[in-house]
Amino acid sequence: MAAERRKLIVVSNRGPVAYGRNADGTRVARRGGGGLVTALRTLVEHHEVTWIASAMTAEDRAVAREAGDEPIDERSREGSPYRLRLAVHAPEAYDWYYNVVANPLLWFAQHYLWNLGSTPNLGPGVHHAWDHGYVAVNRAFADAVLAELERTPEATVFFHDYHLYLAPRFVRESRADAALAHFVHIPWPQPDYWHVLPRELREAIHDGLLANDVVGFHSARWRRNFLRASEEILGAECDDAEGRVTHEGRRVLVGAHPISVDSAEFDELARSEAVLAAERRLAAERCERLILRVDRTDPSKNVVRGFRAFELYLAAHPETHGRVGMLALLDPSRQDIPEYSEYLGAIQRTARAVNDRFQRPGWTPIDLRIEDDFAASVAAYKQYDVLLVNAVYDGLNLVAKEGPLVNERAGVLVLSENAGAHEEIGRWALTVNPFDVAGQAEALHAALELPPDERQARAEAIREHVRGHDVGAWVDAQLAEFDRGAGERAAAGAG
Repeated sequence: MAAERRKLIVVSNRGPVAYGRNADGTRVARRGGGGLVTALRTLVEHHEVTWIASAMTAEDRAVAREAGDEPIDERSREGSPYRLRLAVHAPEAYDWYYNVVANPLLWFAQHYLWNLGSTPNLGPGVHHAWDHGYVAVNRAFADAVLAELERTPEATVFFHDYHLYLAPRFVRESRADAALAHFVHIPWPQPDYWHVLPRELREAIHDGLLANDVVGFHSARWRRNFLRASEEILGAECDDAEGRVTHEGRRVLVGAHPISVDSAEFDELARSEAVLAAERRLAAERCERLILRVDRTDPSKNVVRGFRAFELYLAAHPETHGRVGMLALLDPSRQDIPEYSEYLGAIQRTARAVNDRFQRPGWTPIDLRIEDDFAASVAAYKQYDVLLVNAVYDGLNLVAKEGPLVNERAGVLVLSENAGAHEEIGRWALTVNPFDVAGQAEALHAALELPPDERQARAEAIREHVRGHDVGAWVDAQLAEFDRGAGERAAAGAG
């Protein structure tokens, strides 16, 4: 971690804390989880951070009203101080922003999830949600950033993800000298796929990102797609070798730095009583060989095809009946959006169909658990023989790193070639095409049949790589990119 202490303004839709009330009416601050919050915790520990996020709960809004225009003094789970500024949005604007545009429109577009023969149908409601939801909420975020820049004009602003594509342009229009960076945590599709969106939307998205000094992605694949899309959609001048885009007289650096996990935190979690208790329960219930998947119930995670692949595997290998089981630990995701609730139903129906076909007394092939239980997930990480990550597309996929980090059975990773993590650790996994159900079935069989020494070598290689490229290394890469962008901005100003 770089020693220099910096002033940073972190901007994300969801923040590191949510406020609520206990049964006795006392206000409590519940520390947030999730990959982004965990990753950015390292910034909070080492730098002077103001975090801007949406007020998500009624108590969040009450806290924001009480604070007025002043940020709230908070502390991270580890005790590091930071300041929190909550952006309060009109409920209908936030609904349009999040539930109509960000999810599912942008999420589906960027994960190639639309069935283009029939969806999407972009009627007046989508355009209304864009203008009065997505644009409005992004402008509110920009206003909050500008207020903080009045206090600390030397701070670097670090935007995150698909919720905030327009905010950098709004900030740039008022503060031409601001240091702005944006990290996109999901895939960036090829230029043609952006033509699913109306011209004004796709142009505004690319233009908004190119108002930054630095734009980051998890993989060179997504970075390359962004460069090509910027060139085709906006006519920007792109230098692939240097990772630079020139747009409206400004030069923007575009980097690829895969995010990672806190290996020390996972070591501690693996030894915690909650995980050990969950592991004891799992050990008492598990089959001889365990195939694991840990995911959200999100269409991009490809759970249904994974179940179908396991069905094909069982059909082809009756000798494994009663000996091999699949444990699916799934966190329910965005169930207020119809496409997500429908997919959860498909997951449940498919698991039932596989179990109805093959189960027998004492053995249920698919153990499907739909709940948010991170301790159980870490316990299962320690115990799997095969970890299946078959995402349709994924910006990175931290499960592919978390599992091998703590696994104790020389487990084999079966990994989608469309997960961003494949670029980094795919050489030690068994690669699958996420649409090839037969190929996935064959990969499950191959993974279970690998010789012990090869299993061990693959598992150790992934674990060593993740430990050597942890979340601290990712943060250092972001800071180095900030410095490079600042240097180029200064040089351009001097010129």
